[in-house]
Amino acid sequence: MDRLNSPLTDEPRFAAYLEALSGVLGHADRIAPLKAYCTGLLLPGARKSIEPMAARIAPACVQATHQALHHFVAKGEWSDNALLTRVRSEVLPLIASQGPIQAWIVDDTGFPKKGRHSVGVGRQYCGQLGKQDNCQVAVTLSLANTQASLPVAYRLYLPEAWVQDAERRRKAGVPEDISFQTKPEIALDQIRAALADQVAPGVVLADAGYGIDTAFRTALTALGMSYILGVQSSTSLWPPGTAPLPPKLWSGRGRPPTRVRRSPEQKPLSAEKLARSLPEAAWQRVAWRAGTNSRLASRFATVRARPAHRDERRHEPRPEEWLLIEWPEGEDAPTKYWLSTLPPETPLAELVSQTKLRWRIERDYQELKQEIGLGHYEGRSWRGFHHHASLCIAAYGFLVSERGRFPPSGPEITERQALALPGSYRPRGAPDPARATRA
Repeated sequence: MDRLNSPLTDEPRFAAYLEALSGVLGHADRIAPLKAYCTGLLLPGARKSIEPMAARIAPACVQATHQALHHFVAKGEWSDNALLTRVRSEVLPLIASQGPIQAWIVDDTGFPKKGRHSVGVGRQYCGQLGKQDNCQVAVTLSLANTQASLPVAYRLYLPEAWVQDAERRRKAGVPEDISFQTKPEIALDQIRAALADQVAPGVVLADAGYGIDTAFRTALTALGMSYILGVQSSTSLWPPGTAPLPPKLWSGRGRPPTRVRRSPEQKPLSAEKLARSLPEAAWQRVAWRAGTNSRLASRFATVRARPAHRDERRHEPRPEEWLLIEWPEGEDAPTKYWLSTLPPETPLAELVSQTKLRWRIERDYQELKQEIGLGHYEGRSWRGFHHHASLCIAAYGFLVSERGRFPPSGPEITERQALALPGSYRPRGAPDPARATRA
């Protein structure tokens, strides 16, 4: 397996990092492909699918290297969870050395995909395209502070049509114990697993796709996790000083009423109506971090309110939470809303800075896709999809750890160079120049 060695394996820190990861693979024959695959993901190149990477790391024996890497990713019986756990144990201390973990960021990311046989593919919202289209979607959990972030869990969302299609599941190798789960349910499983592993706690951040799910918010509170979650302008809330009416007085007949109620005079407001009812003095300009040219800032207001979604089915009102509203100057209406269970004494500036820390997941996805090749896997199987993603996160973890060793003004990390391809190399499917000339 010497052909899988590359220039990167000579770098002491990279070699030590991969050596630490190799201990969870379960078999010594998987160590060389692990090192080669992570090397290929970090080398320059527009495409990070298996064959182009094989050509860059071993140009003298592309076919053999391609076969070895393909078997490692598509067929190898090693654990994604074990690898991601080891990556976390190697990288998280370096992130935490720059400041405590502040946030657990929940999000999902999409990959445009043709056809119908790649695992989990279907017509659904794709953030990369900004619309509904044929794609795969994965749910992730990342840990972050103001300096860095790292994805620590990654799982494909399987649409109901896939869950119910036994033939497609069999061909894609979907495990039998995988049933339909919503994205918030997948995220909760990831959070529970991280808590069980005693990961450093943080405030849970997520967009409105998760924040509008009342069961998701309730479950986080039951787990002891504070949150700042996006919600929609139509979210139903009880304004300050108001609450559902108590249960009706018992008439003495039947069961005593126990559920809270509403009346035409006592009813909740939408988040937008509540925002518009606030006085001008409630709005403050808050800056949260440095941008490209200046500090990022906007206009915000907060109010203590009770979520009202289906509370007429409850026996008592929900507790008050923060409603954070962003209404940039010059806009006709507020643009963003969040609910948060941070303590009542939390200052506005801290609430805003914690909320805006979610930008780190956008940075993760940008680099994982554009630099590491997260969306470049061309296989169709459940195992291959998750193995490729785990290796991408492993390679990205090394970059995160390297940045943590150097201050922003320190020396730049040297870009790694791929080996030159031999003149006779042709990707699979490319026309044979000699045959074309004869024709």
